[in-house]
Amino acid sequence: MALKSSNLLRSHLFDGFLSRGRREKRKVMAKPVRLKGVDDELQKILDANMDEAPARRRAREAFKKFQLGIDHILFKTPIDGLKMNESYQVNSRGLEIFSKSWLPKTSCPKAMVFFCHGYGDTCTFFVEGIARKLALCGYGVFAMDYPGFGLSEGLHCYIPSFDRLVDYVIEQYSKVKENPEFRTLPSFLFGQSMGGAVALKVHLKQPNAWTGACLVAPMCKIAADMVPPWIVQQILIGVANVLPKQKLVPQKDLAEAAFRDIKKRELTPYNVIAYKDKPRLWTAVEMLRTTNEIEKNLEKVSLPILILHGENDAVTDPSVSRALYEKARSSDKRIIIYKDAGHSLLEGEPDDMILRVFSDIISWLDEHSSNTAC
Repeated sequence: MALKSSNLLRSHLFDGFLSRGRREKRKVMAKPVRLKGVDDELQKILDANMDEAPARRRAREAFKKFQLGIDHILFKTPIDGLKMNESYQVNSRGLEIFSKSWLPKTSCPKAMVFFCHGYGDTCTFFVEGIARKLALCGYGVFAMDYPGFGLSEGLHCYIPSFDRLVDYVIEQYSKVKENPEFRTLPSFLFGQSMGGAVALKVHLKQPNAWTGACLVAPMCKIAADMVPPWIVQQILIGVANVLPKQKLVPQKDLAEAAFRDIKKRELTPYNVIAYKDKPRLWTAVEMLRTTNEIEKNLEKVSLPILILHGENDAVTDPSVSRALYEKARSSDKRIIIYKDAGHSLLEGEPDDMILRVFSDIISWLDEHSSNTAC
């Protein structure tokens, strides 16, 4: 009787999610927040459906100068002395991938840093400021938008396979590392949030290919408050097999959860091509599967690592970063837990904390890049 009741409940909830999915297909997307100084013409670009890359590219082009003029410490970094390049390349699966590089203009880079961005993000907004700071400290920085993210081709924020996404990252960055100009330089992975999971998976697939990894609030496990209850997870997994691309997963406001500094939190809408809707069903399934897999393989991490996490991170679980530090078999590992800090250590904290985190990153990179030459 109990089994029958459970099945009836599951069937009822499943039907409810299917009905909701059909409503989602018919529903018009909610308009973004009206940004200060945006005229009606620009607002039309923002109001467009961003599911496909052409709309995201139009929005980025229209807002590029606008974005970099906002009042945030990351965008006050000068670009004098930097060589920057943007490009689109078609990968082995026929998808057009956007990438960008930042290099010191007059000197050989100390090392190469390969950036793996977070969930829903792009390498064209906050990552731009992070990359500039690293490049001004003498590092060559390379970043890409994963398929379906930012300016790269693909359905917005849809991850049909996390493993395949990682393979795309390896493919893209391997091409850079093979360039004779950079082949002899140390190469570091830099993973932020979900990008931390990407970086760890890259390392696990290429255990001897990287000099080290810097992991900022890595997504080794999603914080319990951000994950639906177990019964809802099971139902969502079932619905995901029928409606994998639907935006149905319950989620708290990520900006509110990630940004401790309220003034900086108010700037997040200027990241106009970041994904702001509910997670797509199969994307959520893949992220949960990936974090479970990583959590079970922490002892296989063997490269030098710097792990940085906010004590009060409400998005990714700092206790699993501690577990990574304890279980990783690398003899060269360091962890810093920042008191009172939240998830977005380089974007959403007060300026003094952001500068402190940058200082820790640069010091660690410098220690691991000494005596290198082009």
